[in-house]
Amino acid sequence: MKRNSRLCYSAYRLWIRGLIAILWLCFAAAPAICQVGTPSEDQVKAAYLYNFGRYIKWPPTAATDQERAFTICVFSEDPFGATLDAELSRQVLNGKPVVIKRIGKPQDASGCRIAFIHMAQNDRLQEILASLNQNSVLTVSDMPDFLRRGGMIQFVLHDERVRFEINLTTAASARLTVSSELLKVASSVIGKAQGRE
Repeated sequence: MKRNSRLCYSAYRLWIRGLIAILWLCFAAAPAICQVGTPSEDQVKAAYLYNFGRYIKWPPTAATDQERAFTICVFSEDPFGATLDAELSRQVLNGKPVVIKRIGKPQDASGCRIAFIHMAQNDRLQEILASLNQNSVLTVSDMPDFLRRGGMIQFVLHDERVRFEINLTTAASARLTVSSELLKVASSVIGKAQGRE
């Protein structure tokens, strides 16, 4: 019985890793040639959040380097439900296990590498971004005008597919380095890269 459980768990992990890899290829690199099932919008966004962690470089002085986990935070209301936990909780980024954390205020963001900000925080956005940028947290949202207001990555829908736009200027001000590989698959980029990775 235990052996069957271990086999099921291993198969599940392989399936999740495969799904994340396929989503990254299909929705970032070559959306036109991939037609594998129909993952939900939340699954696609979860895959993106994971892959952002692979293509962003944090400053060596960031307090998060001392953490034992790679923490992805969801600010305020959680639009993902159980999807983020199901898709990412057993993944590893930069040699650290991925942990999903729900937070309600900027002070709770200690240790966060990536923060998804729900659009319900529209009125408090400037306060939240000021705090997170100061702590080198990658900020992501699907809020309209998120980049223009100082966010770093905004989810957008293009031809009914989830894509993303990047504000390099804001990322640089938070001492984050965005890989050229990530810039290649962004639907648009604000600002210029300085010494692309």
